[in-house]
Amino acid sequence: MVIDFHTHVFPDKIAKSTIDALHSNSGNIPYTDGSVQGMLDAMERANCDVCVTLPVLTKHTQFESVTKFVCQINEKFSNCERKLISFGGMHPQCENIYEKMVELKKLGIKGVKIHPDYQNTFIDDEGYLEILRSAKKLDLIVVTHAGIDDGYIGQPVKCPPNLIKKAIEQVGLEKFVLAHYGSHLQWKEVLDVLAGENVYFDTAFSLHQIDENTFKDILYKHGDDKILFATDCPWRDIKDDIAIIKSFNLGKETEDKIFFKNAIKLLGI
Repeated sequence: MVIDFHTHVFPDKIAKSTIDALHSNSGNIPYTDGSVQGMLDAMERANCDVCVTLPVLTKHTQFESVTKFVCQINEKFSNCERKLISFGGMHPQCENIYEKMVELKKLGIKGVKIHPDYQNTFIDDEGYLEILRSAKKLDLIVVTHAGIDDGYIGQPVKCPPNLIKKAIEQVGLEKFVLAHYGSHLQWKEVLDVLAGENVYFDTAFSLHQIDENTFKDILYKHGDDKILFATDCPWRDIKDDIAIIKSFNLGKETEDKIFFKNAIKLLGI
């Protein structure tokens, strides 16, 4: 079984324009067209069973429209063997953050995605701390982009390891997922500052850039029960990243935890 914990899809009417804009901004080459069907095709090629899709609110006013799309995805795939599970999106400038998180909980949504760079806010901002506190009260998952974003090279990093550590110490959310193996392209700091903390690391958009020894150093210090397989598809190909994990020869027990067991436990499925 394979669960990809970090992917992105967009409504058909904006998928192409969104992918084109993100490609232009970051230089990254997409592996799908950004549509739901494109994701399903990638899953089929990789024999991937479940993809968690993560929307990002670039404006706080997008909460209602994004939540509507999320509910459509979750309803469509609720009884499918190969399925998408969509999280909600939150923005630190949203009004009534706790009430909005309660709304997502009532809709059966399992967590939210935040992206400090796209939302132009540092992770220790009070708005994010309120999202984390609300998630802790409601037993919801929070996934954050962490580390350098390819579209914001040269700008201050909004979610680096030292600020993540501050947020962890203030809130203590156990269902907190740090994307890109703790912090994208900041893996020495991840090893020194974050490895061993009670948070999850996903492997999204990191496996093709991190060297095997660094990957294993973080894995062994952090623990294989806190690592989630993820790709950031459409920005990585699911099949390719599965092959990279397998090339590390981690052993079946650790592979199974990374590929699906940790995700099943976290998602409660």
